[in-house]
Amino acid sequence: MIDEEDFLAGYNMSDYPSVGVTVDLTIFTIRNGQLCILLIKRGDHPHKGKWALPGGFVNTNESLDDAAARELKEETNLTIEDGYLEQLKTYGNPGRDPRGFVVSTAYVALAPQVERPKAGDDAAEAHFFPVADVFSDDFELAFDHDVIVHDGLERVRAKIEYSPIAHHFLEDETFTMSELRRVYEIVWGVSIIPSNFRRKLQSVPGLLYEVGTKRTSSIVGGRSSDLYRAGDASEIYPPLRRPGLAKTALTAETDCTNS
Repeated sequence: MIDEEDFLAGYNMSDYPSVGVTVDLTIFTIRNGQLCILLIKRGDHPHKGKWALPGGFVNTNESLDDAAARELKEETNLTIEDGYLEQLKTYGNPGRDPRGFVVSTAYVALAPQVERPKAGDDAAEAHFFPVADVFSDDFELAFDHDVIVHDGLERVRAKIEYSPIAHHFLEDETFTMSELRRVYEIVWGVSIIPSNFRRKLQSVPGLLYEVGTKRTSSIVGGRSSDLYRAGDASEIYPPLRRPGLAKTALTAETDCTNS
């Protein structure tokens, strides 16, 4: 009977179909009051000149998570500790990539307002776009990235209902309740009653901690507001419910350039 060592010595991967493995990142941020996503213009074939999600092939002896973290760092100069990164879904429909059978694992990243992104080696440009523009009829993404962007957006919209991750959109570790509420309004595309939002979040043990200082906020007409920081709660329960769940829409009123 053949043992495992002999089996592996005679095993030839070339006897089986070749499969490429990539990661793609949906990197969401908030700029000028708009929910924006990072896209790169492809500098090489295939789909040369089209906008696409940042990403690339997984290196030998590199895990999927490590590859996603590397791409996040290369495209935004953010580390996982600076923002938020989680695996979204794996995409492997035949024909999704004209180069051959390529399976891509997509990730969702939430980031505060970052510096102007720099295009990587295989990208001609890199820019943040309002998500509403990306979903318009005249905006065509490479590969199946329109599907990935849709899935990524829905993951973020759903997850902030029950998971305390919305503060990753904010630049500072401390924030006002109005600033946090504004994140929810931008991501969901709806208006939220301030008193209901405050009462709900303050009812969840360990979700937010007052830091004992105040800051003037333009969102509340220049009045001084209490500052909070994220607590150690791992979930929002009962969850927040997104108003108008089936009809939430995004409308782009400005671009995603730095003001």
